[in-house]
Amino acid sequence: MFEILVTTSKGLDSLLLEEVTALLPDRSARMRPGQVYLDGDLKDVYTLCLWSRLGNRVLVKLAEGKIDSAEDLYEVASQVNWTQQFSLQDTFVIDFVGTNRTINNTQFGALKIKDAIVDQFNHRLGERPSVEKRGASIRFQARVRRENCAIYLDASGQSLHQRQYRQHTGLAPLKEHLACAMLMRSGWADDMQKPLFDPMCGSGTIAIEAALMASNKAPGLGRSKWGFDHWQTHDAQLWSSCVESAKQAVTEVTTPIYANDTDRRVLNHAKQNADSADVMADIRFFHSDATKLQIDDKPGYIVSNPPYGERLNELTELLPVFQQWGVHLKSHFQDWNMCLLTANRDILKQLKLTSKKHYSMNNGAIECQLVTYELDDKNCEVRESVKSDSDFANRLSKNIKGLARWLKKQNTDCYRLYDADLPEYNVAIDRYGDWLVVQEYAAPKDIPEQKARKRLHEVLLSLPEVTGIPAENIVLKTRQKQKGTNQYQKVAEKQTSIIVHENGAKFTVNLSDYLDTGLFLDHRITREMIQQRSKHKDVLNLFAYTGSVSVHAGLGGAKSVTTVDMSNTYINWAKQNVQLNGISTANHFIQADCLDWLSKHDQRYDLIFIDPPSFSNSKRMDNTWDVQRDHIGLLKNALSCLNPDGEIIFSNNLRQFKLDYDSLADMGVTVTDIGKQTIPEDFKRNPKIHHCWILKVTNGN
Repeated sequence: MFEILVTTSKGLDSLLLEEVTALLPDRSARMRPGQVYLDGDLKDVYTLCLWSRLGNRVLVKLAEGKIDSAEDLYEVASQVNWTQQFSLQDTFVIDFVGTNRTINNTQFGALKIKDAIVDQFNHRLGERPSVEKRGASIRFQARVRRENCAIYLDASGQSLHQRQYRQHTGLAPLKEHLACAMLMRSGWADDMQKPLFDPMCGSGTIAIEAALMASNKAPGLGRSKWGFDHWQTHDAQLWSSCVESAKQAVTEVTTPIYANDTDRRVLNHAKQNADSADVMADIRFFHSDATKLQIDDKPGYIVSNPPYGERLNELTELLPVFQQWGVHLKSHFQDWNMCLLTANRDILKQLKLTSKKHYSMNNGAIECQLVTYELDDKNCEVRESVKSDSDFANRLSKNIKGLARWLKKQNTDCYRLYDADLPEYNVAIDRYGDWLVVQEYAAPKDIPEQKARKRLHEVLLSLPEVTGIPAENIVLKTRQKQKGTNQYQKVAEKQTSIIVHENGAKFTVNLSDYLDTGLFLDHRITREMIQQRSKHKDVLNLFAYTGSVSVHAGLGGAKSVTTVDMSNTYINWAKQNVQLNGISTANHFIQADCLDWLSKHDQRYDLIFIDPPSFSNSKRMDNTWDVQRDHIGLLKNALSCLNPDGEIIFSNNLRQFKLDYDSLADMGVTVTDIGKQTIPEDFKRNPKIHHCWILKVTNGN
């Protein structure tokens, strides 16, 4: 008899105990967290390897002992007669799991056991076997628990969840044993005469495992290599008998099993995996939208691992999908049972369904919950939306009411609604027409990631009901401190471009592809001021970005407008904005390093707008740029291009910026600080969003 240990993933131990008890009813199995252990014979080891749908590894204990030192570990390993476990011709590897105060490094622990093994071989046979970390003939595992260490043969060789049929997987594949746990928790495994439907099947794991269950096919039948193949206790004849019995137990599948996915490429992978598992004929695949697909069958079980927005930028896309899916489920799947795995319980709230039970479990390193539902009459009632009553929702509602009177006096449909008013909800929310852009600021290091993520979920879930903007029109971005040319780099390729309006001007904004949309909303008053000052003037717009200042200057009747920016992308964007407004003013667009261009330029202008970045180390520049360090040099060059009665409007958004008044005074420049009066009503909460001054020369250039 052996002491056998079967391991599984977090949250599956009670299910594993039920499975082991069913497979070996004559054995007394016990449970520890993530483990089931029992005494059994070699046939029991083979049975568990062949038939366990929930286990990860089947381990056979070889030795155990207390370890108070590294030498104790060596002695425990030396208790095993290693020459009776495997031969010199075999390669081996030691997996070491756990640490304690004595052995606090798993590599060191594995090394001590390896030393004991090779020393014993050397002593008895005069030769030593080789260690091979990958592809070893035989595998052993040491497990430390408090002051105790047990050493096992790994009879499974590799994790039992690897059934060998999966040729392709998605981005976050569901492990096979977890799919089986879902089928068991859902109730379908005990009610297999009813249909099984996975509406978002991905690589097909749930449907394939269901077909293997329905056919009573042992999950280990598809494997050709085992950890016991080179174990000298292995009984090949007994193993062959177990395999043959498992083959004879396979039955025909009569249960309807349906699998659907909207991604044709992923669905093809699922079909290939089903074919590899020899269950292709037992599954009916659909290529359809889960929010529209209907199953023409009696009520059964929906079991699925739907996407849950592990990457935050997916979350806004998923919210409307789950809302639509919830409505569809209530209309077309009454009396079905449903079981969903998620790492984001909040997103399931969009289904507007009351759950029955939930279970904690891990999908790899991701902590998940398995949530079950009964789609009975009560759950399928049409419910009115319950208004959110969170601190964030209340503050946002208050902001919207507070801006209502101001907005009536404005001629704009793009403005800020919320700017991290509450520290725990660290986002900025801007409205662009019928769209919202949510910018998540990087959370401080002392805020747990999980807490920050939960707050962001709350924001995204509240926005549609508070603002009336549908979830599909919400764009999420994560904003961190930017350096160099990061502001020019794309963050997406969705091309969510719309036209917005501001004080008689029209602008194309791209809400998704860049960190910034193409329009700095906080400079709305500054642009209006430039429009009022541009009539019959030659205007220069430096660091022009997408040319919004150039547009307002043109609309204000400028004689000419020169637009300069280092980015060709933004110069082309500026051209589009000018054309969009039908401006006939003489326009000159120049793609160049503004600093270098200005230092060599000799044309004169009546009005110059300068809004440089705080810092830049672009490869297209000879030197780095720091606005605090270098602004006087920039302004000096700009002043040399200014007509005698001209003026410069200089702005930047470095919060701690200090204008060098003394140096400007030495150059005969008068300075008027207009920062406060250029901060719009929707940015009043953040008065340092930008600085702004008017510079004029009093004694000539």
